[in-house]
Amino acid sequence: MTRAPAALSLALISSVSACQTQQSFAELEPGLERMLEQPRVDPFAGSTFYANGMAMRAPPRGTVPRERPQGTPTVLSGLDHGIYASQIPLPIDQATIEHGRERFEVLCGACHGVIGDGQSVVAENMDLRKPPSLHEPRIRALAAGRLYQVIQKGYGLMPSYAARLSIAESWAVVAYVQALQLSRNAQVAALPPEILQQLEKGTP
Repeated sequence: MTRAPAALSLALISSVSACQTQQSFAELEPGLERMLEQPRVDPFAGSTFYANGMAMRAPPRGTVPRERPQGTPTVLSGLDHGIYASQIPLPIDQATIEHGRERFEVLCGACHGVIGDGQSVVAENMDLRKPPSLHEPRIRALAAGRLYQVIQKGYGLMPSYAARLSIAESWAVVAYVQALQLSRNAQVAALPPEILQQLEKGTP
């Protein structure tokens, strides 16, 4: 008769201890304390190590951060003495235009259309404001620097693409947009003589 109450008490104690939610913390090993308390200084904090008493150090003279964009003020901003650059301030060749075309078709064509006419599946579903055709006279009249700034900073509902296009890539897209505009609005009489001869011969 005495064994049953003892067994019952033992079972109750075991069940209660199993339901405890309190966690016991063991003291850290001495070898791990160094990861909690490390000799360091906070930004702008003082320091007795350096003669000027400042913990933060100036970078060596003439060095620039690797992440800082490089280029002339016009290349970086699209402005030439406070005015939108009328021409692209970088060398432009066929490879640059082809790269601009690839970037345009991936990032810009979804809204502006592959040929820049503002016709796309995405544009059809934009009710608030549809993307304009890049062949409109007001868009064609924009300076190269203005197109560059729109790409880098965004405009209206169009977001900035600075995080997805480098400085050089943005100018490459500008070059392709201008080439695309020219191809859709060129006057035959204004073409170079060698091109006119090819047209007359019917050769590409």
